[in-house]
Amino acid sequence: MITTKMMQQLWAVIESTNVSTLLQFDDVALVQLLFQQLNTQQEDDLQADSSLNAYIQSKLPLIRDTAEGRLSFSTENH
Repeated sequence: MITTKMMQQLWAVIESTNVSTLLQFDDVALVQLLFQQLNTQQEDDLQADSSLNAYIQSKLPLIRDTAEGRLSFSTENH
């Protein structure tokens, strides 16, 4: 089960992850990376949490859109 705290931590991880990483990794590698980064912040072991894995997978288009927006915002402001 995905808790609100887990979602908040996941999106914090996404926001702190380098934009090029979010855009260059393929889907499988990106899900693994985000899951591992989140797992290091969690007190509980998330290895068996397939619902979190599925949630990350389902949000990949949004994650990539967000990264592209950050990239465009940073290039416009430089």
